[in-house]
Amino acid sequence: MITQLRNSFFQVFTIMTLWITFLATIFFGDLPIQMSYLWNIAGIAFIAALLFGMMYNILWNYFTLKPVWNIVISSTFNIAGGMAMVWLFSVDMFQFIAPWFPGMWLLSIVLHVIAFYFYARIDSRKKAEELNNILK
Repeated sequence: MITQLRNSFFQVFTIMTLWITFLATIFFGDLPIQMSYLWNIAGIAFIAALLFGMMYNILWNYFTLKPVWNIVISSTFNIAGGMAMVWLFSVDMFQFIAPWFPGMWLLSIVLHVIAFYFYARIDSRKKAEELNNILK
C-alpha cells in the first residue's frame, strides 16, 4: 500500500508540475517571474499530489466509510485544495472566483455523487461478469 501511494504521489506531483509550468508559460509568457514563484508551482503540485495521488486512493480504496461520507470528505477537500491551488497560482484569480465557493462545493458534491454511482454500477457489472465466468 505504501509503495502504491508513494508512486501515485510522485506521478501526480510530476505531471502537475509540468502542467502548471505549461500554464504559467501560457498566462505569463512574456512576463518575467520571480524565482520564488517556483515554490508556488511546487506547492500547487504538492497539494494536487496529496489530493489526487493519496487522499482519493486512501478514501475510496482503503477506508470503510459510508459512501455519503466519502463524497462529502472528497468534495470538501477537493474544493479547498483547488482554491488553495488557485490562490498559489494567482491571487487575482482567487479573489475573482472566491464568491462562488459555496456553489462550487455543491456542484462538487453533485458531481461526486454522479461519478460514484456511475463507477459503482460499472464495478458491480464487472464483478457480476467475473462471478459468472467463475461459475462456468
